[in-house]
Amino acid sequence: MSTDKKIHVGLLFGGNSSEHDVSKRSAHNIYDAMDKDRYEISLFMFTKDGYLLSDASSRRIFDGEPEEQVVKEAVQTIDEGNPLSPILNMGEQRDIDVYFPIIHGNLGEDGTIQGLLRLLQKPYVGSGILASAISFDKDVTKQILTHNGIRNTKYVVVTPENRTEYSYEICRDLLGELMFLKPANQGSSVGIHKATNAQEFEAGLDDAFRYDFKVLVEQSIEQPEEVEVSILGNEAPKASKVGRIVVPKSDTFYDYNNKFVDASGVQFELPASITPELAKEVQQMALDAFRVLGCCGLARIDFLVDHDQVPYLSEINTLPGFTNISLYPQLWEVSGISYEKLIDQLIDLAFAEFKRRSKIHYDFTPLDAE
Repeated sequence: MSTDKKIHVGLLFGGNSSEHDVSKRSAHNIYDAMDKDRYEISLFMFTKDGYLLSDASSRRIFDGEPEEQVVKEAVQTIDEGNPLSPILNMGEQRDIDVYFPIIHGNLGEDGTIQGLLRLLQKPYVGSGILASAISFDKDVTKQILTHNGIRNTKYVVVTPENRTEYSYEICRDLLGELMFLKPANQGSSVGIHKATNAQEFEAGLDDAFRYDFKVLVEQSIEQPEEVEVSILGNEAPKASKVGRIVVPKSDTFYDYNNKFVDASGVQFELPASITPELAKEVQQMALDAFRVLGCCGLARIDFLVDHDQVPYLSEINTLPGFTNISLYPQLWEVSGISYEKLIDQLIDLAFAEFKRRSKIHYDFTPLDAE
């Protein structure tokens, strides 16, 4: 990019997932941290109904006006007869240089927004369509990790069609007394339940099926430590120092409330007081997973460590949170990269990946014609 003008960034946030409000807080933090002498920033918020608001409407919400009222006014101007009306506001700013999607969960991390930005032929922060879709699906992720020898917990997949084949007793015999139930395509611990008996198992499935038609029933790790690593980069990614999450004994796992609403009862050990050997193993597993899943730009990768100090890859987040209590930027802070510099590097990586992919031919071109 030329240095004689500001880089115009389109900051995309919101969405229709359970992480809508988390995305808004992440976007606020990113916006505040961006160097306004270097960047011009346009704001685009996706409503919970899937409409993209204009920069003007998005700023009103950023400035504290009630979202419901702003959305109601904006939607009144939408031409419902136009099938592209939900995204027409993206044409409002035609000179955007790079997009920064910070839409967590559904339609943000699953490859959907990445496909739209690919059609626009614009650089964007984060992984591409395939890597985003794969990483968002916990079942497909685990299949690829297992195929590549990256340790993760045992599990079975339950669907409405095979539910009768996977009773609590059958799953218990396969996975152990304590199990965790997770919607395959959902983020931030939404819809996750523990099950220690048939009643909890069936109730957990009922709730998890509200969020997806595919539910993972996972083996539990006895008294696990939860550790996390942030990844930054494209073809040559690097891993941050390892962080550790200490969840209150009254809680079973690091849930949605702990992550985004009230972290007062949770302790973050940054960096984690673990052995150098374990830290190195976790970092290498994270880098290996990032590569085999085809990710680029950024990811936060979570692990469970058992009492024998054996790590299991738990989850990968390709658009992790940037709220005040989010671990992705905090881990880079303790690793020597400030929040502002982290944003700069992510945008630089977006341009680099776009340039790399622009060299790929999508039509036959004889070698002697190049």
